Order: sequence, then C-alpha cells, then structure tokens
Amino acid sequence: MPADFGWMWWGAAAIAAAAVLVGVWIWWKGRPFARGDVFRASRLSSGNRLFPTQVLVTPTSVVQYTPSWIGREEETIHMAHISSVRVQTGLMLSDVVIETSGGSDPIRCHGHRTRDADRIKALIEQYQTEYYRGGAAGGTGGPIPPAPIRR
Repeated sequence: MPADFGWMWWGAAAIAAAAVLVGVWIWWKGRPFARGDVFRASRLSSGNRLFPTQVLVTPTSVVQYTPSWIGREEETIHMAHISSVRVQTGLMLSDVVIETSGGSDPIRCHGHRTRDADRIKALIEQYQTEYYRGGAAGGTGGPIPPAPIRR
C-alpha cells in the first residue's frame, strides 16, 4: 500500500467511529428513561424517528418525556389534574391526548402502538379510581386540605 493513501484509511476509520458514536448516542437517548410503565412511541411515526417520545404512568402522575440531542423535555401531570384521556386510533398507530383540569395545554403523544395507547388510558383510569377512593399515597383521596392556622 503506498504511503500516499494512508490518510484515506485513517479518514474512513474516523468516519466509521463517529457513525458508531452517533448510533450509540441515539440508542442511549431512546432507551426507557424510568422504571415502571413506560410507553415509547414508534420510530415509524413522524417526530419520533431519532428520539421517540415516552410516557410514564405512575399511581400519582403521568410524565411525557421527549429526549433531544442535548437535554430533554419533560411534562408531568398529577392524577388529580387529569380530566380526560382520548385515544385517536389510526391505520397503524394511535395518538393519545391527555387533557388537564387546570386549563393548561394537554399532553399530546403521537405514534404509539394501539395496545400501548389503550394501556395508557386504562392505567390512568385505574390510578384515578384508586386515587379518588382514597388509595393514593397520603390516603386523602383528593386535594390536600390547607394546614390549620395557628395563633
């Protein structure tokens, strides 16, 4: 091999290494961000190709997590502030819209598998039922009353 073409091999190796690093970064940012019931949008849907949006449903809240190249965006809604959950089913994928009672913008997640979207809705309904029956942490079953005024 002539010495004049050695730089080409180093250049090709550097490009391959960079491609591997980018692939690992995309995989790392797309893995589930928490333990529990995390639902990731399909990479086949628009806006979710590199970094799919994820939805975490816990007994007390719903978290929408959207990773990006650097950082992330998270939005959390407490179970007591969810007024409705709407699943819009398409040909292959479904969208989930979680409305709040506080008047803020709803959480909109598109590109979920239909069974995942239905599971998100079922979990929210289950946890809300438990919350309002008094099964939530704290056992109040609703908003926490203000502390008494001490004089």
